[in-house]
Amino acid sequence: MDEEEEMGLSLWMLTCDYSVPPNRYNDKSKGGTQTHIFHLSIGECAVTLEDVAIILDLPMDGLSVTGMTMSSFDALEEECLYQFGVALRKSDCRGSCIKLTWIRDLKERLQLTDENSIQRYVKCHIMLLIGTILFGDKSGTFVHWKFLSLLRDFGSIRQYS
Repeated sequence: MDEEEEMGLSLWMLTCDYSVPPNRYNDKSKGGTQTHIFHLSIGECAVTLEDVAIILDLPMDGLSVTGMTMSSFDALEEECLYQFGVALRKSDCRGSCIKLTWIRDLKERLQLTDENSIQRYVKCHIMLLIGTILFGDKSGTFVHWKFLSLLRDFGSIRQYS
């Protein structure tokens, strides 16, 4: 009888197997499969950000996502004009958040005729992902505009963790 059984504790084990791609910077790396094992007491579960990153195959070695939060409508309007080429109306936002319907409508109206319009389309799509899947609010109808500044330099977007 092990120590947990003697103390009257019951543990469950959750195993997560995931494939590891070969390291392109190390010729000796062949890839393979790694396993994370979580020992959980009944009714509890602690999954770390590292576990989520491994399961979803997200990079963890890029630039961190940080920045200032501003609540000025004028600054928000200016940022939308710069990023999307369209000024935001006060009715399309609440505090520091933009209505997802405004972004969806903008995305649907875009004519993909040149590089700028394609980048605006991709920025709209990223903001929709952030506002619905990654950092959605309780209502599911708004996205915080602090993420817009991360999309300013289109070429560096892929560097973020």
